[in-house]
Amino acid sequence: MSVELRVQGVTVDFPVYSLGARSLKNRLLHRGGGGNIGRDADDRLCVRALDEVTLVFARDDRVALIGRNGAGKTTLLRVLAGAYEPTRGQVWRQGQTASLLNVSLGIDLEATGYENILMKGLLLGLTPDQIQERTGEIEAFTELGDYLAMPVHTYSAGMRLRLAFAVCTCGNPDILLMDEWFSVGDAAFVKKVRQRLEEFVDRTGILVLASHNLTLLKRICTKGVLLEGGRIKAIGSVEAVVDVYQRESR
Repeated sequence: MSVELRVQGVTVDFPVYSLGARSLKNRLLHRGGGGNIGRDADDRLCVRALDEVTLVFARDDRVALIGRNGAGKTTLLRVLAGAYEPTRGQVWRQGQTASLLNVSLGIDLEATGYENILMKGLLLGLTPDQIQERTGEIEAFTELGDYLAMPVHTYSAGMRLRLAFAVCTCGNPDILLMDEWFSVGDAAFVKKVRQRLEEFVDRTGILVLASHNLTLLKRICTKGVLLEGGRIKAIGSVEAVVDVYQRESR
């Protein structure tokens, strides 16, 4: 089965209410980025987070999204995941898509760990049989033991993240979207997370990863996309794009 992720002329506008253009502009300048201020088709004040972005990714692409805060990286990831609807343009996804943009999404604090494994697995597109097959491996990875039979509201924040991460990384997605590399827990558990995450990435057809860690991006990724003000500034090998970004940042 072929795997492809494609965006054509994607623009994303966020309407702004109850703020004057001058006040908004001052806030964005103070933050050092955040898109371009303008008017949408209905003449409403808006921030253009993405502006005519066109990209095509295929199987085995490992793509680094690079740029300053406010460049549009997270917005693009959410468009690719289907969480944001473009104002203009189209998105095509061929293959099962998984995102680690918010691993805790879908966790029910009143349900037990086991119940959350089932519910979150179903949200990820797994069948009940597939979830059952993976439950033992999830149990072992989380190291939560008897806590899995208890309501999640009794867990610490780190325990909840362990559970959510273990379920999110138990599948075999064709397309994986990530906003920063995941790390949680003590030193020993962080090592387990890194190994599991790298194995998860290896099973993935296409990876799109946004991060400020340029050393990590050069180790994990092969292609780079540099965003600036919601537009593509550069695209090419990850080493070449990182070089452009570092020169522009001096």
